[in-house]
Amino acid sequence: MDDMSSAATTPGSSPGPSRGMPPVYAGSDPAGAQRADLARGSEPAPDAVPGLEPVTVGVGPLTIDDVVRVARHGAPVRLAEDSLAEVRRTREVIRGLADDSEPHYGVSTGFGALATRHIPVDMRRQLQRSLVRSHAAGSGPEVEREVVRALMLLRISTLATGRTGIREETLTTYVAMLDAGITPVVHEYGSLGCSGDLAPLSHCALALMGEGLVRDANGERMPAADALAAAGIRPVELEEKEGLALINGTDGMLGMLCLAIHDLRELLVVADVAAAMSVEGLLGTDDVFAADLHALRPQPGQAVSAANIRKVMAHSGIRESHRTEACTRVQDAYSLRCAPVVAGGARDTLDHAVRVAGWELASAVDNPVVTLDGRVESNGNFHGAPVAYVLDFLAIVAADVASMSERRTDRFLDTARNHGLPPFLADDPGVDSGHMIAQYTQAAIVSEMKRLAAPASVDSIPSSAMQEDHVSMGWSAARKLRRAVDGLARVLAVEVLTAARGIQLRAPEAPAPATAAVVAVLTAADAGRPGPDRWLAPEIETAHRLVLDGSIRRAAESEAGPLT
Repeated sequence: MDDMSSAATTPGSSPGPSRGMPPVYAGSDPAGAQRADLARGSEPAPDAVPGLEPVTVGVGPLTIDDVVRVARHGAPVRLAEDSLAEVRRTREVIRGLADDSEPHYGVSTGFGALATRHIPVDMRRQLQRSLVRSHAAGSGPEVEREVVRALMLLRISTLATGRTGIREETLTTYVAMLDAGITPVVHEYGSLGCSGDLAPLSHCALALMGEGLVRDANGERMPAADALAAAGIRPVELEEKEGLALINGTDGMLGMLCLAIHDLRELLVVADVAAAMSVEGLLGTDDVFAADLHALRPQPGQAVSAANIRKVMAHSGIRESHRTEACTRVQDAYSLRCAPVVAGGARDTLDHAVRVAGWELASAVDNPVVTLDGRVESNGNFHGAPVAYVLDFLAIVAADVASMSERRTDRFLDTARNHGLPPFLADDPGVDSGHMIAQYTQAAIVSEMKRLAAPASVDSIPSSAMQEDHVSMGWSAARKLRRAVDGLARVLAVEVLTAARGIQLRAPEAPAPATAAVVAVLTAADAGRPGPDRWLAPEIETAHRLVLDGSIRRAAESEAGPLT
């Protein structure tokens, strides 16, 4: 929240711990990328991965992997002792301001454009309750449980730094609510990403007060008071500054960024596997993926992608079958030849997003904040622009990787470009349509992803009587990125499915061992086999599941070795 008055200061407290930069990414989650479908608000609480250790939240930063483990897999949360000590220390600073005759924003004044009003002592608890109730003004469908859990964890992380002045009992109650699997109902619309994600965070704070609606650990929707009572948790009665501390952060957009980074890391490896299968099945050449060629343009991600494709195509009988003088093809189409450039550029953009996420995870975003030397200062750190930008960047690269994937799929279906395969990979063309409409589905998703790639962060709409006159729209950028990531997974699933069918139609020529392993995983799940037309939607969903749960990647790596 912004204010219209000058910042008040409180000298004298000794500096506390500071928040250092994190090791940003701690590797893939051992369970693989398990994404919740969009528009699901009623799923049960996530099952904890067996042996998953608690995530300790302290004055230092979390990692992206920590966020995924808690949000998606239900890891419990523990508060570090040094964090609790710092929370107690800075709460005393706020208590020292409560009886001060001078106005202090968030402690003894109104909020936003109403910051000029001094609030009497006997009205200040009501001030905090009113703030949360009025700001819990979201609308539309529920957002996914994993998003709300990520948001809650990240708010807990900022509270645990001691920079917000919250009470220890408020923080520990918030952790108890998260650990009990109680997930506040948060709505699609309400955040402008200006003073952070005010409305989403307010719905969570409302539940902490025992008001509003939540879903319990079984996914049942109920009043927050009932869920808290069933879990043995006493609702919090907010005191000075606590309402602001609970709602003034970029936690929603950052949580969605962390989840997207985790998922895109996995999907970009699958994109390389899919590209290799398509190059092989379309009788393309792997010569263009040679390391020395890519060293001439030293883009880091491009080299990684080319290396992955080389590994997957290694020892391909299909490739060797046309490595003869009879093959007159000089070079392949861009969607084959330039695959590492596009997927590599996506990787490098993702690496930039990881850096931004790391800086945000090391941040304590609130307004005002209690500084290390005990001052209480207003600031503008709640503005979501840095996160919003990279959310938009990732939607752009996801759309482009998907677009190239769709173009490779389309080549398999066209007899003018598929080098001897039947039209649409149909068993009896004319009677059978093969994968014709699977490509339609892919094209429809890609078309939507291009629309989702239009940046939200270039928009701004003023609010709060022109006090908040420039906003980031980071929440909106995050919401559309989630849909884009889901779309990319589905597009890649169709390409893998189509490439597998095309490769099998090249028999008796043998595919690369890594490719054969992917085909075997698909066919074992009754997907991707050539033959007469059959109901194709279940096969697409099967391929999509195998992309998400890591089976496609693991199959390729079983023969090719680690892919990165």
